[in-house]
Amino acid sequence: MQQIQTIGIDLAKNVFQVHGVDESEKVILVKQLRRNQVIPFFEKLEPCLVGMEACATRHHWARELIKLGYDVRLIPPVYVKAYVKRSKNDVADAAAICEAVTRPSMRFVPVKSEEQQAALAVHRARDLLMRQRTQLTNALRAHLAELGIIAETGREGGAQLIEVVADARSTGALPAEMIDALSALIDQIFSLQQQIDALNQCIKRQRCGQAPRRHSRHRHHHRNSYGCDNH
Repeated sequence: MQQIQTIGIDLAKNVFQVHGVDESEKVILVKQLRRNQVIPFFEKLEPCLVGMEACATRHHWARELIKLGYDVRLIPPVYVKAYVKRSKNDVADAAAICEAVTRPSMRFVPVKSEEQQAALAVHRARDLLMRQRTQLTNALRAHLAELGIIAETGREGGAQLIEVVADARSTGALPAEMIDALSALIDQIFSLQQQIDALNQCIKRQRCGQAPRRHSRHRHHHRNSYGCDNH
């Protein structure tokens, strides 16, 4: 095989499309690779410039090829689109990536380390859990409002409604079925708060510059943000 100068890879879950050219930009490689064939294939080649779209899994594959000595650059998909010369498909996309990566004015996305991706995952997971907690709290408010029970907005109001349900369990002030339904929501709120607290600690460690940890799973007993123990 002639010396490959540049490679474009169209990433996918299982089947990858590879397009390679030599220094004169003559096409000398058009190949499909299954996921488990990618690394063995690139191990056999001389390291060169490799372009990938900045889409899902790009950081993982970029890191893997960098370990093999390749110069890997990630391109935003919107910049690749201009280089697609025919109907959009895997082959055309790989060729477009191969061409785009060599352009002097091209803008690239930095390759993230595992630690950087972990930090981003913590923030995204925390945001998701906070949205879920808000949804559950709003549901609790809506159900009790139907019975004429309202409370202040914010955390304090949420704590008041939780106390209402707790009192009703002992006094029978609400129908048993309603108490069971609301208790299920409250249990989920408490569980989410535990997880949010744990992620807040992760973020605090990140801000203090502490090294990322790799640890086994373990359970904690937390006091939830509404001032009640979660049992």
